[in-house]
Amino acid sequence: MHGSKRSGMLAHIAAVFAMTVLVAGAPGGAALAADASQNHLVLYSSMTDNDLKVLRGLLQKRFPGIEIEVVNGSAGELTTRMRSEKGNPQGDMMWGGLDVADGDKHSDIFEKWLSANENVERLPAYRSPNGMYNVDHISTVAFAVNKDLEKKLGVSIKGYKDLLNPKLKGQIIMADPTGSSSAWNNLSNIMAVYGNDSPAAWDYVEALLKNGLVISTNSSAAFNSVEDGEYAVGLTYEDGIAAILKSGATHTRLVYPEEGTSASAFGTAVVKGAPHGKLAKQVIDYIMSPEGQVAFAQGNGTVRMTTSRPYTLKWLPPTADIKWVDRDVKWLTAHRPQIVTRWTQLYTKYHR
Repeated sequence: MHGSKRSGMLAHIAAVFAMTVLVAGAPGGAALAADASQNHLVLYSSMTDNDLKVLRGLLQKRFPGIEIEVVNGSAGELTTRMRSEKGNPQGDMMWGGLDVADGDKHSDIFEKWLSANENVERLPAYRSPNGMYNVDHISTVAFAVNKDLEKKLGVSIKGYKDLLNPKLKGQIIMADPTGSSSAWNNLSNIMAVYGNDSPAAWDYVEALLKNGLVISTNSSAAFNSVEDGEYAVGLTYEDGIAAILKSGATHTRLVYPEEGTSASAFGTAVVKGAPHGKLAKQVIDYIMSPEGQVAFAQGNGTVRMTTSRPYTLKWLPPTADIKWVDRDVKWLTAHRPQIVTRWTQLYTKYHR
């Protein structure tokens, strides 16, 4: 997102967040297939348990009789699984982890299909980039900070520069950018803050690795393990942190880097050859509808949506209260392979 376009979009979101509205209820229950076997949805998702619980409740209300089977994992794990199943697809749709910076790299496993609600009360910055991803929510880079360890170690964590403090050696965790959408989100923000592919950006990444950055195969470890006291800081995303705070976490605080933050936009898509593709499309139509967007946002309270319709979030600050930096999504999409290769080279250098 660039310059005035990004600023205008943020101003629009800020206006949306500033307003208080009633929760928009879903329309009356939608008719499902007469054959009950066609009402079983296999949902691949990288979203949190909190997100999935709220969506399940909304879908059961919207589609009485629907059966939802969730297969949870990272974006990398799930897309790898779908490729292994291409000859006999087992899933119907994927929700979460589908970053707009992916470009067309998953065109072999997702159907070229967009909801009729793609352009209905949608913020202009969040149109589909590839004809497959129905862009429904955004995920902002943030740090999960363990308050007890922060005090014990005698550090104050406000931004990126603080993470290089030797007292935090081996105390910072992040998922793997080669397979995790949340980790790619964090690496993208470092590029946005320090300059795309700039010496300053790679110097920072290398310094972070030198300070013992721990890489996990599980995206949720970057906030769950911080709450559990295993690590002092997790480089993660605001909605994951907000979800554990909502569930009663007391040891964690949410920190946006003082140098600035940015967000990845994520979508939902139909698996190519899905056994229950018609049902998946009905579900995505609902997720992308203004009613569905507002109902999910306010029922969940932890995820920013792409609708232009007003809503409020209980567990996140207003957009206007956050310092933002511009993220060049087109550049990141075009150069993602090179960035991942450079990351891997540096990671290998410090983790032989």
